[in-house]
Formats: sequence, C-alpha cells, structure tokens
Amino acid sequence: MDYIKLGNSGLEVSRLCLGCMGFGDPDIWNRGQWILKKDESKNIIKKAMELGINFFDTADVYSLGESEKILGEAIHEYGHRDEMVIATKVYFPLKDGQNNKGLSRKHIFQAVDASLKRLKTDYIDLLVIHRWDYDTPIEETMCALNDLVKSGKVLYIGASAMYAWQFQKAQYIAKANGWTQFISMQNHYNLLYREDEREMIPYCKDAKISLTPYSPLAAGRLTRDWKATTLRYQTDQESVKKYDHSEQQDHMIVDRVAMLAQQKNVTRTQIALAWLLHKPQVAAPIIGATKISHLEEAVKALDVQLSSQDMQFLDELYQPHPIVGAL
Repeated sequence: MDYIKLGNSGLEVSRLCLGCMGFGDPDIWNRGQWILKKDESKNIIKKAMELGINFFDTADVYSLGESEKILGEAIHEYGHRDEMVIATKVYFPLKDGQNNKGLSRKHIFQAVDASLKRLKTDYIDLLVIHRWDYDTPIEETMCALNDLVKSGKVLYIGASAMYAWQFQKAQYIAKANGWTQFISMQNHYNLLYREDEREMIPYCKDAKISLTPYSPLAAGRLTRDWKATTLRYQTDQESVKKYDHSEQQDHMIVDRVAMLAQQKNVTRTQIALAWLLHKPQVAAPIIGATKISHLEEAVKALDVQLSSQDMQFLDELYQPHPIVGAL
C-alpha cells in the first residue's frame, strides 16, 4: 500500500479509502438491498486493514448510524486506533424533529457526540460536512467546527458535495477568523463525471486541498457492460439519476476503459481507479466493497501505470454533463 499526506496537513492516509456506505442494515435504510449486515461488513473492514488501508469513510446517516457502529466495532477488534484514520460526516437527519439536521452549531455538536459513541472512539480524525447548509450562516458552521477541533473531539475537517464558490467562501471565513480550515474535498469525480474540473479542482490545487472522490467507478458503470445486471443496479435509484441520463455519450468512454484494460491485461476497475490515482490532486478515491475480491482487485490498481497517451485516450471523449452531487 502507498500512503500520502492529506491536503496541507501532516495526516498520512492510504491511497485508497474504504467507503462504508454499504455496511449497515438494509432493513432500516432504504438505499438498497446490496447493503451488507454486520458480520460480512466486519470481514471486509478486517481485510482492508490487512491490505494496508488505514483510511475509512462513513457518515452518521449511513444505515442511520449502523455503519458507524460496525466500523467502530471492527477497528476496536482488528485494528490499532492510533494507526487508523476515521472520516465521518454530518448534515442529514437520522430522525424527525427540529434541530436534527443541517450544519447549525447545535446539530453539529449533537451529531459529533453521537458519532463518537457509535464509533467507540474519543476523537474523529476527519469530520466532513456532508452538504452545504443554505439555512445556517457559514460563520456559525465554521466556528462550530473550529471549536470541535480545539476541544480535541475532531482533528481535521473536510467538505463534500458543494459548489466551488461555496467551498471557497467557507475557507475564506475560516482563514479570516483564524479558524481551522478544510484539508479535503470529497467530491463526485470519475471518468463519467468531471464537472469539477472547471472550478472546484483548480481551486483545490491552488489551496493545497486534497480530493477524496466518491463514486470512483460510477456505481459500477465503469466496471462492466452498461446493462449488466447486479443487485445494486436493480435497487440503487440514486445511481440511475446520476448516470443514466447521459448513457449514450458515456458508452464510448466505458468502451475505451474496456479496450485499455484488455490491452494492459488488467480489469476495468483497475483502469478507472488508476485514472483517478494519476490525477495530481486526488489523494485517495473512496472505494466501496461488498466482497473481499473487490478490495483485492482495487489494491492492484496502485500498480497500474498509465502514460500521458493513455490518459488522453480516456479523457478526450468526455462531454459536459448536468450538475449532480453539488445540490
């Protein structure tokens, strides 16, 4: 496994991050029947540690807290907390009622305390704001995040899924007040969706902020023939909304991934991940895994070398897409 500093910080993370959205309980979270329950989930987390992955991404909303509980239990049983980097996220509600969502000071503090209990830890390495809150002053949010860092409950902060002007505004407010600034952006970025190359990624490069892209395989679209049937393809309606509207133009890119994979005698998954790993601002793509073989395959992407000609071959057919992920 290779490791890299995350953003303008001393925090060292593996070049692949294990995403834990697929761990929890499909009976209490309606995102899809492809979600794994505890025992299967813990086996995958354990294998990730054995492969050298030290970076794990979850969120309080994933299976309404069950993902955090499983990750915390697995790290307690199989890992060394000091060596692990846990990222979790705050924004979405886990229950009905007032003050149970968004990025108000009250909700952030309550959510962090709840996450710490579920994760069985005294601190969160990387707290990520899951969305932009249009109903809370950004000054309130950034002050609250800074106070959590000063308290020791959170070590670093990151952001996800917003427009570049919003991210820059938040960073500016933090800098102007001497508060903690973001070191990472968890954005929607892969071969089939590259809209952040216009503003977000150039800003992150200038500000020395690392990318930890989610959906690096476009929910599997980059790993198989477009209409291949999988349980997630049949049940994950969010992915359908993100990708199927541009199916015709994206087919050609998927075909090129397959062609290059065959040429290099590797898998399509490894080509898609290698493409991201060759992008200078990307620190660690967030990979999902519902089988041990998914992890083993993904790790091999670190050894795939893509030339400038290979990158151009994959890049050149992309056309602008409607914005998704920042809303």
